Amino acid sequence: MGQTHALSGALVWMAAVPVISQERLLGEHAVSLSPQQVLAGAVVCAGAAILPDIDHHNGRIANTFGPITKVMCKWIGKASGGHRMATHSILFAVVIGVIMDLLATHYVYAWWACLFMIVGLGLRGVGFDFEGKEPQSALADCALAGITVWLMHDLDMSFVGFAITLGCLAHVAGDCLTPRGCPVFWPLRWRVDVPLIPKTNGKVEKFVIAPLITLGVAILTIRSMLGDVAVDWLNRTG
Repeated sequence: MGQTHALSGALVWMAAVPVISQERLLGEHAVSLSPQQVLAGAVVCAGAAILPDIDHHNGRIANTFGPITKVMCKWIGKASGGHRMATHSILFAVVIGVIMDLLATHYVYAWWACLFMIVGLGLRGVGFDFEGKEPQSALADCALAGITVWLMHDLDMSFVGFAITLGCLAHVAGDCLTPRGCPVFWPLRWRVDVPLIPKTNGKVEKFVIAPLITLGVAILTIRSMLGDVAVDWLNRTG
C-alpha cells in the first residue's frame, strides 16, 4: 500500500545518506548533505517510492490532487502497458532519476512543478494529508505540498537523482515481495516475485512490515541527526 511504500522510501534514503557522501565510492558524484537536505531528501524519496504507481488509475497518486492526477494516471497506465509494467522496473527508476536531476540542476521551474507532485505524494504517503470530500481535501493537500516546496526552494538539490532513483527502486523491491511481482528488467516481460507478503494490505503488511519500517526510519533519523549534532559539537570544542 501507499503508506508502506512511502515509509520504505524514507527508510532507504536514511540508510543511503552515509553512502552517497563517500567520494571513494562515488567520486565526483558524491554529495555531502546538511540536516535540512537529509530531511528534504527523505520527503522526496518517500514520494518517489510511490511514483511507480503513476500507472494505477485508482492508486494513491491518482487520488492525491483530484481529477488532475486521476486523468494523468489513467493515460500513463495505458501508455505503459497497464499497472505493474514499465514503471515498475530498474529502467524506469534510473531514467526518471536522471530526468529529475537534470530538471533540478538546469530547469528549476520545471523541477519545482515536479517537486510539488512528488512532495505531495510523500506527505500523503506517510500520513500528512487531508482526507475527506473533494475538492476540499485535494485543495488542502495542494496547499500543504506548496508550503513544503516553498520551504525547500533555497536548498541545493544536487541529491535528487539519488533520492528519486532509490525511492522508485524501493517501490519495485516492495512489490516484488508480493505474489504478482514486477517486471524488474522491463522491457523483458519476466517478472520477479519473492512472495513473502501473501496479500497487499493484509496482516503481514499492516502488523509486521509497516511497523518494522517505521521503527527503522525512526532509528536511522535519530542516528543521522545525532551524528550531525555530535560533529558540530566536536568542531566547536576542538
